[in-house]
Amino acid sequence: MKLSLLDLVPLLEGADAAAALAQARRLAQAAEKLGYSRYWAAEHHDMPGLACPAPEVLLSHIGAHTERIRLGSGALLLPHYKPIKVAETFRLLAALYPGRIDLGIGRAPGGSAHTSMALSGNFLENVRQLPEALRSLSALLADEFRIEDVPVRAMPVPPADPEVWLLGTNRKSASYAAEFGTGYVFGHFMSDRDGAEVLATYIREFQPTSLGAVPRTIVAVSVLCADTEEEAHRLADEAKRGLQPEGGGADRAKPFVGTPGQVKAALELLQRDCGCDELMIVTPGPDYESRLRSYELLAEAVWGAAGGVSPA
Repeated sequence: MKLSLLDLVPLLEGADAAAALAQARRLAQAAEKLGYSRYWAAEHHDMPGLACPAPEVLLSHIGAHTERIRLGSGALLLPHYKPIKVAETFRLLAALYPGRIDLGIGRAPGGSAHTSMALSGNFLENVRQLPEALRSLSALLADEFRIEDVPVRAMPVPPADPEVWLLGTNRKSASYAAEFGTGYVFGHFMSDRDGAEVLATYIREFQPTSLGAVPRTIVAVSVLCADTEEEAHRLADEAKRGLQPEGGGADRAKPFVGTPGQVKAALELLQRDCGCDELMIVTPGPDYESRLRSYELLAEAVWGAAGGVSPA
């Protein structure tokens, strides 16, 4: 089983932003040692409980404190930005950390209506233009973009371009990912839809492009492990009472909560039903220590001794 990690960079236990970002670095370093394949950071705006409005900045910092784990955005909200700026930013990251950068793209606002207006004006119109933005981004990463028939390049050119993924929770996002040849991440923890059906749409409609030759699939799922089932449910209830966005109220699908063995069995069943290549874990711990412990316990259950390396 291939596992990755999604971090919303929450402010827990009364932590300020600086402490939350330090915990993000600590989590990424631990994930690398434990054998997780990717560390992705989410983008949210004007949310007091979350500390990462600019995942690309955080990823640059974390890249300097890790050695091999892949680093990505989960997701960068493309409707807010010009494709050339996105391509330049992630090519720069890919030049700094060759072979380690993922560009995960989303189409959610990432904040309130007024925050979205402050970021990019008419967000709904920007979402409507997402296919054109994806076409421009594809052309920029293939060095084929032109304005008035004049070539425009996204610099610098890294040894290997970032892997591009589209994140979503429904058939529409799956169809976009298939059309543009990106990988697809189904947000199980944010959706009450049938993930197997959504992923089947993506695979059935997939078209090879410069962004990808074959379908690639991840399911992002909420997980909380503890040494006992009772402790796991106590922690989950505590997170829910605190309205902590990374667990509790943000989850639309029921989180997987229990002992490592119970959670491993549930994840194996989910992976079998969805037919996905990889699972991305977001953990609703009410505090940093229980969150980190959950990732440690899951790694030990899946791969054996803590600190082991996951299969390639």
